[in-house]
This record gives sequence, C-alpha cells and structure tokens, in this order.
Amino acid sequence: MGTPVTIIGAGLGGLTLARVLHVQGIPATVYEAEPSPTARAQGGMLDIHDHNGQPALQAAGLIDEFRGLILEGRQQYRFLDRDGTVLLDIADDSTGGRPEVQRGELRRILLDSLPADTVRWGHKVSGVRTLGDNRHEVTFADGTTVATSLLIGADGAWSRVRPLLSSATPEYAGLTFVETYLFDSDTRHPTSAKTVGGGSLFALAPGKGIQAHRESGGTLHTYVTLLKPQDWFACIDFTDPAAASARIMQEFDGWAPELTALMTDGDIVPVLRPVNTLPNGHQWDRVPGVTLLGDAAHLMIPSGEGANLAMYDGAELGKAIAAHPDDVEAALTEYEQALFRRSAAEATEAVRIHQLMFGDNAPHSLINRFTGHEQTQ
Repeated sequence: MGTPVTIIGAGLGGLTLARVLHVQGIPATVYEAEPSPTARAQGGMLDIHDHNGQPALQAAGLIDEFRGLILEGRQQYRFLDRDGTVLLDIADDSTGGRPEVQRGELRRILLDSLPADTVRWGHKVSGVRTLGDNRHEVTFADGTTVATSLLIGADGAWSRVRPLLSSATPEYAGLTFVETYLFDSDTRHPTSAKTVGGGSLFALAPGKGIQAHRESGGTLHTYVTLLKPQDWFACIDFTDPAAASARIMQEFDGWAPELTALMTDGDIVPVLRPVNTLPNGHQWDRVPGVTLLGDAAHLMIPSGEGANLAMYDGAELGKAIAAHPDDVEAALTEYEQALFRRSAAEATEAVRIHQLMFGDNAPHSLINRFTGHEQTQ
C-alpha cells in the first residue's frame, strides 16, 4: 500500500492498530509523547471482554500471549454495605468473559509484537494542520514535522488531532475518582486484603462509593468516587496526603473502618482523577485522510469498556484499511459509520451503569444487574 499510516499515541488503541496493520503487511509509524515505554506507570488492572477486547487481540494475532497474562481469580466480585456487611459475593469460577490483566503487561506484548522502529518515543505533538491534496502535517515540540496522507488520532482525551475533525472538547462529568494503592497487603494490610478478597470490591451509596481490586501479588488499588463539583476538590490540599485522605473520608462518616482504611491507609499520595467526557454520540463529518479512535473519538464515563473499545477501534480500523488498499476514503467511511453506532450505544450504556452505581437506589441497583434482577425502565 502506498499510503504511509501515521498514528499519534502509543496507548492500547494505537498499538493495536499498528499491530493489525503489521499483520496485514502495512507499515505504520506511531509517535508518542512519552520518552520511553517505562516513563510512566501504565495504570492498573483491565478486564478484557470477550465481545470487543479479545476479538481485537485475536485480529492482532496475540490471543495466546494475552492468555498468558491473565491473573486467575480476579473475576470475583464482592458487594459490601457501608457497615461492612457482605451483600453479594460472586466467586471466580473461570467461566466469566472478562479476565483481568495488568494494563502495563498488555501494552508490553503489543510493543514487543511490532518492528523495533515502529514507535518513535519523545514526540509530543504541538500542532496539526491540513495541507493540500488530503494530506496533514504534524508538528512536534522539538520543532520537527511529519507530513502524511493518513493520520490517525489515538491520542486520548485531550487529542491534538481531534480539532481537524470536530470542535468538541471534553467537559467535567460531575464525578471524580481519588485513587491510592496499598502494597504488600496480605502482610502489611491484612484486614484490607481480607475485605477486598481476590478480585473486585464495591461499596456504593447514592453519590459516592469505595471500590478496590486486587492487582498482581498483594497490591490493592482503591478508587473512591464522589459526585461533587470540581470546586469542592479544589479546596482540599493534596500536598498533605493524610489531611486530604481524612477530608475525603469525612464524606464516608459512619462507614465501616475496614472500608475507609482502603483510603486512609494508602501507601501513595492520593491521586485526584476528575472524569471528563465528550458529548454522547460524538461524531464528525468525513475529512479526507484523518480519523480518530479510542478516547480521542468517544471519551465517556468509565464503565470498564474504555480500553476494550480503543483496542477494538484499532483492530477494526486496521482491517478496514487492509480491505481497501487502494481507497483510503472507503476504508475510513466504513470504519467511522460503524464507530459512531458502536460508541453512541456504549456511551448510553456507560451512563446507565453510572446511575446503577451511584444513583438513588445504589448499591442494590447494581447488585440486581449482577444477579439478573435488574428492573427495565
């Protein structure tokens, strides 16, 4: 194929696209702002779903490598009331369709599957512009540029490629995660380790929640969720970890100490993660030679689908390009039409799950979903 493929962003979606193209014999170059693959921790656990993430890895020829990463037992789900009472405990019987892996390990197998010069590290995009003849130019922070006739924005929530296609920008969704870790929990935090169990813990109430899951070894990853305006969090001094944790936990006054300890006993400075989203159903008119995937295309409320969707987008785009080697516009049109339908449906579902988790009937609304007793509206 004569068209060089330029991918901005070496996240899971961009790397899946590059790998699927490589399998099809189509070269691509990925430009990534981070200076190296190990420059930043790659987040925690991901459940890779049998209807999108796993088919993407199948298309990438990496399903066996993926299976070697699965952490057994992590598909256990525990629901606790605010007083610590176990409301529901679902064991991992190895039949679930959402096996858990470490995000960093998944990224590693994708990187290892690509030719060594595919990813160009340390290339932070400072701007993009349209040239003539359906081409685009990317300018990097060091002043260098690259021109391409096929530009893919796989560069996440604050995509620098998106403005070529859409004026939409992410907006605060009304909720924020406060994140921490407990390390060596089986020996250093045994009560917390017992409370979380082998997989994921949910302790939810209207407008708030404490979630945690067991990662590799004895690492526990905690997310405290609060539906508050951003100004509320701005009044908390996160440079004082103990004071910040204590202030957050004031919102959980009266909750069982084994639950609040998942935040107050954290081994890192709490990390504030406000949730931003693009409009549900975000789409754009076809612009020759450029498209988006993953959060750059459809940033939505976290529902466990984000990484899966990004990889699926990448695989589907790669297959479309391979199917239309002499007609890039046909490939992009086919890809985007399916992308818009898929992402609109997933964004609607993400809002619904958010309501189940933090709406007026939490936690029972989410428990009913897991037990098959969810009420249809």
